[in-house]
Amino acid sequence: MTAVGVVGAGRAGVGLALALTQAGHSVRVHARRGKRVPPPLVLSWGGAPPWLAEVEVVLVAVRDGDIAAAASELAGAGGVTDAHAVLHLSGLRDAAPLEVLRPSGAALGCWHPLQAIAHPEDAPERLRGAVAALSGDPRAVAVAEFLARDLGMHPVVLDGAAKPRYHAAAAIASNYMVVLAAMAERLMTEAGVPPDTARAGIATLMQGTLANIRTDGAAALTGPIVRGDVETVRVHLDVLPPELRDAYRALGRATLTIAGLDGAVADRFRDLL
Repeated sequence: MTAVGVVGAGRAGVGLALALTQAGHSVRVHARRGKRVPPPLVLSWGGAPPWLAEVEVVLVAVRDGDIAAAASELAGAGGVTDAHAVLHLSGLRDAAPLEVLRPSGAALGCWHPLQAIAHPEDAPERLRGAVAALSGDPRAVAVAEFLARDLGMHPVVLDGAAKPRYHAAAAIASNYMVVLAAMAERLMTEAGVPPDTARAGIATLMQGTLANIRTDGAAALTGPIVRGDVETVRVHLDVLPPELRDAYRALGRATLTIAGLDGAVADRFRDLL
């Protein structure tokens, strides 16, 4: 059992705290203000976390822009020592925002769960099988790897300088999938499909596509561009509103590249897109 303290009571921090608790670890959570947290978690709030001397690992679970300030508060409290590993959860930043803690001797690093946590209560199940991107000091990475494996995650060690590219990939895969689903739902409801049916149907379609991606990668690509069906794409563009037409064209150009189309058919698509 590892004693873990979480600074920040947002969805990611609370979700990880629940997952770690279920895995048998002792977990404390601290925030600036009091709020409800799911049991069995107990929240402290206010100034510096009161439990620093009682934990081995500190997870800084705040927004990217607030990591340095949270690290400064921890440094000012004086409770972080060389016995601690301090990890932030940003997928974008390297360990630099924690450098103010360097004089303490603590191991500094990053642990980013590659999973969308909309509801913290779902985190223990959602994190199982997810990638955990790790970077930082060797001891910090080792601690993060141990905890990640204990949650059933797949640890991957990254160079800190590579994290912006990694994080852009995560944004495309997660955030933009939601945007695409919302665009598709809008078009389906405008076509006369009841909203609940449209949302459920799109989710089912996307789940099928994700299953294909898991086994086939880019070879799972289907649709009119892969089939060389220029006329279908032309009809789509005719009925789309301008703001969705621009997105459709951009994605269509990317599809041409991924599909590896060339020759006369590809040229006809490029004229449209």
